[in-house]
Amino acid sequence: MFFDSHAHLDDRRFDEDREIIIDDLKNHGVGLIMNIGCDLPSSERSVELADRYDFIYAAVGSHPDDADHVDGALIDRYRALAQNPKVRAIGEIGLDYHYEDVPRALQIIAFEQQLELAEALKKPVIVHEREAHGDAMEIIGRHPEARGVFHCFSGSAEMALWLVERGWYVGFTGVVTFKNARRALEAVEALPLDRILIETDCPYMAPEPYRGRRNDSRFVPLVAAKIAELKGISAEEAGRITAENACRLFAIA
Repeated sequence: MFFDSHAHLDDRRFDEDREIIIDDLKNHGVGLIMNIGCDLPSSERSVELADRYDFIYAAVGSHPDDADHVDGALIDRYRALAQNPKVRAIGEIGLDYHYEDVPRALQIIAFEQQLELAEALKKPVIVHEREAHGDAMEIIGRHPEARGVFHCFSGSAEMALWLVERGWYVGFTGVVTFKNARRALEAVEALPLDRILIETDCPYMAPEPYRGRRNDSRFVPLVAAKIAELKGISAEEAGRITAENACRLFAIA
């Protein structure tokens, strides 16, 4: 079984065929999905989707692009949503310095506020971090009780090992199948298998040979296959181990 640990199946790009895709997942061995919020509307949609399907779970939170909307009222709304038993994480939260549509100072404040919410709720976090390695690691260091996953990992093998030493997991997308994915491949090779998650980040990041197309959770076995190649095991074994890892992180029996 494969667990897509980071999907956005609530995205409007799936409005015409969402149910067809979800019904077809079983034909690709995909048995569990974590659907991720990026802001309040997508967080609410993620919870609605999780309530409709027993094998879909939800995370709620504000992506760094939405950090300028994070205030006390929004934190309270996420706290209320997180009372739903299908909500197993706070995310995706973090830092993104690539476009910097929201000033870094606001991103940092929103990241810490949501880390504090997760700590209070004793839930893991799903971290989006892009070109902000130093600040992200410094903030994580200030929150030693926080645990979770750095999704779509783009850092170094050394950073990945630093996270694992502190009890974190590291998530990989279809990027590992790209020819120019040297850093991601080095991180996979350096990490123990019991700390790796696989994901699609759909509708983004479609793996080869589908790069450039709309991605969906049916492609997550291709990520597992690449992990398996690097680790010298079968794709099924990689799928099983990474699914066990995700279930452990998100407290799914």
